[in-house]
Amino acid sequence: MVVSAALTPTAFPPLRRGELVCLQVNLGYRCNQACSHCHVDAGPTRTESMDAATLDLIPQVLAARRIASLDLTGGAPELHPGFRDLVQRARRQGVEVTDRCNLTILSEPGQERLAAFLADQGVTVVASLPCYLEDNVDRQRGRGVFARSITGLQQLNRLGYGQPGSGLVLDLVYNPQGPVLPPPQPALEADYRRRLGEEHGIVFNRLLALANMPIQRFATGLRFSGGYEAYLDLLRHHHRSANLSQVMCRSLISVDWRGHLYDCDFNQQLGLPIERSAHLRDLLIHGPGAQTIRVGEHCFGCTAGAGSSCGGALS
Repeated sequence: MVVSAALTPTAFPPLRRGELVCLQVNLGYRCNQACSHCHVDAGPTRTESMDAATLDLIPQVLAARRIASLDLTGGAPELHPGFRDLVQRARRQGVEVTDRCNLTILSEPGQERLAAFLADQGVTVVASLPCYLEDNVDRQRGRGVFARSITGLQQLNRLGYGQPGSGLVLDLVYNPQGPVLPPPQPALEADYRRRLGEEHGIVFNRLLALANMPIQRFATGLRFSGGYEAYLDLLRHHHRSANLSQVMCRSLISVDWRGHLYDCDFNQQLGLPIERSAHLRDLLIHGPGAQTIRVGEHCFGCTAGAGSSCGGALS
């Protein structure tokens, strides 16, 4: 199993948490897509979903711990019935909200007003678009996904997203097609701007280049092809110590759909909870404090090459 790889001894350097600035919440694993690189193994048949009592703890924790940023993910977080109410409550508290959006959700039945809602609330949209070429995107994410993604981006642009001076932030996310490191983020971002601008009239704020993590669905594919150990070796070989100070787990707590706490979204998928507080409700009593972060071989995915995190390249 993939989990066992994370529990074996690792040469990854020890890490300790710093100031907590972001609460990243996975609202559930249901998604309208089933992408080949998905480290959550999300899809249309998944039923895991955060209950109302746990959801209600989130604004309370944001206030109690004075957390400035709420990062909502899934699955497709927008499919959770409490998504919009949670966004509104967090925004009323002055918390910055990020929606990790797959773009095709914007054209799903019943979601016709979703883009306008995100704009009205000033939500930062981090949108998955693993390539600017239709064939590559459809191969990774499903037939027709590229066209629907372009339509979604154009809809967001019309609402002001990515437009200079609008204050509505639209970032795109790139993932490699296979077991390779992302190319340099600045050059890739320039290519995205040129191709999407010239061919589709699309503008955006930043491109975030993320490495594929060797867990869940992507790891299964690697094991099937016999490339799992080779990919781990690639990550280890390209580890850069300079990236350690900026990895996301040092300033973030990840919350699963049950309210359990993890050092990052990847540890969440590997079933590796943080070492002190066990549940969201614990954060109402005390913060996570300066504590040891649980690390494993998969962590080299965040420090290899230019580094990778929820905010893109680290160097």
